[in-house]
Amino acid sequence: MKNIMHFIKGNLAVGLLLFALFLGAGNIIFPPLLGQQAGENITVAMIGFLITGVGLPLLAIVAVAKAGGDLQLLANRVSPAFGILFTSIVYLAIGPFFAVPRTGSVSYEIGIAPFLPEVMKDHWAPLFITSILFFALILYLSINPSKLVDRVGKILTPALLLVILLLAVKSFISPMGEPGVAVGSYINSPFAEGFVQGYLTMDVLSALVFGIVILQALRDMGMTDKKKQVNTTIFAGVVAAIGLSFVYISLGHIGNTSITAIGTSANGGDIIAKSAEVLFGSLGSIILSATILLACISTAVGLLTANAQFFHKLFPKISYKTFLIVFTIFSTAITNVGLSTIINASLPVLLIIYPIAMVLMVLSLADHFYKGGQIVYILALIPTFLVSLYDGLKQMKIEITSYENILQALPLYDQNLGWLVPAIVGAFIGFIIYKLFNNQASA
Repeated sequence: MKNIMHFIKGNLAVGLLLFALFLGAGNIIFPPLLGQQAGENITVAMIGFLITGVGLPLLAIVAVAKAGGDLQLLANRVSPAFGILFTSIVYLAIGPFFAVPRTGSVSYEIGIAPFLPEVMKDHWAPLFITSILFFALILYLSINPSKLVDRVGKILTPALLLVILLLAVKSFISPMGEPGVAVGSYINSPFAEGFVQGYLTMDVLSALVFGIVILQALRDMGMTDKKKQVNTTIFAGVVAAIGLSFVYISLGHIGNTSITAIGTSANGGDIIAKSAEVLFGSLGSIILSATILLACISTAVGLLTANAQFFHKLFPKISYKTFLIVFTIFSTAITNVGLSTIINASLPVLLIIYPIAMVLMVLSLADHFYKGGQIVYILALIPTFLVSLYDGLKQMKIEITSYENILQALPLYDQNLGWLVPAIVGAFIGFIIYKLFNNQASA
C-alpha cells in the first residue's frame, strides 16, 4: 500500500508539473473570449477547442515520450539536417523569441498595470522594472532543474488551481448574466472556430518541447527505465489534460456569462480582468493578478529550461547555465517592446511551423506502419510547408495572387487548415511508395 501511494504521489507530482508548464498566458486569454463570442453555441465551440487545446497536446506528449523525449530525434525521421533546423526554430519561437517574452509582458499588462496610476501606465519604466524582477525570479527557479518538480509542480500549481477554482465556483454560484448571442464564425461553424482557437494556443508546440523537461525530472527522481518513463509521461499527460479541461471550461463559462455585466470585448484578458472585478470586487483583481503571474512564471520556467537543455545538448561546450542566462537576458529585452508587438511578430512564424509540427506528431504516432519510412514524412511535410509558408507570408502582407488562387481550391483553406488535405494525400502517396520498395526489397 505504501508503495502504491508513493507511486501515485510521484506520478501526480509530474502530472502537476506538466499542467503548470502548459497553463500559460495564452491558455488564460483564449477561453473567455471564446465563451463570450460563442454565445449559445459554447458547448460545440468548446468541444472543438478542447480537441486542439487538450487532445492534440496529449498526443504530442505521447509522441515525444516514445521518441525518447527529444523533438530532434522525432524530427530526424525526415532528415538529420531537418531535425536540427526545425527543432531549433521551434525552441526559439516558443522560447526566448516569442513565448517567453510574452509571459513577461502579459504579467505586466494584466498582473501589474491595472494597479498603477493612470499617469504611469504608458511610461516605459514600470514595464522595464517588472521585466527585470520577473526574469530574475525565472532565472532563480530555472538555474537548478533538478528541483523543478518541487518548485513548480508542488508549489505553484496548487496555488494556481486555487485562484482559478475561486473564480470558477463564484461564476457558477452567482452567474454575471445569461449567455449572449453567437457572433462571427461561431454562428454557423462553432466547432470549426473553436478548433482553430485551440490551435492558436500553441500547446502542441509546447508539448513537443516539454517532453525533455518531464524526462529530465523523471531521471532526477531516479527513474531510468525507458518503459516506465514513457508510461509515467503518458500518465502525466492525462493529469495535465484533466486540469487543462477544467480550466478551459471554467474560463469559457466566465466569458459566456459576462456580457450583461461588462459588455463585449475583443480581448480575452480584458474579459477575465473585468469579470474578476465583478465577481470579487477589488479582491477579484488581486486574485486575477496572482493567477496570471503564477501561470506566466510556470510557463516561462518550463520554456527557458527546455531551451537551455536543448541548446546545451546541441553545443555541449557551452554550459546549460550560460544558455539560460543568455536566453533570460534576451527575453527580458524583447519583453520591453510590448505585448502587441510580440504577438504581431510571432504570428507569421507560428502559422508556418505549427502545421509542420502537427503533421510530424501524427506521423510519428503511426510510425509502426512504415517503420521510419523517410519518404512518408517527406511527401507529407513538403505540401504542408508550401501551404503554411504562404499563410505566414500572407500574415506579413506578402501576397502572390496566382499562388493564392491555387490554394483557394484546397478544402478548409479559409479555415486556416488548407494544409490538412495535402498532408494526408502526401503521406498516403509516401506510404504507397514505401510499401512498393519494401516489397521489392523483400522479394
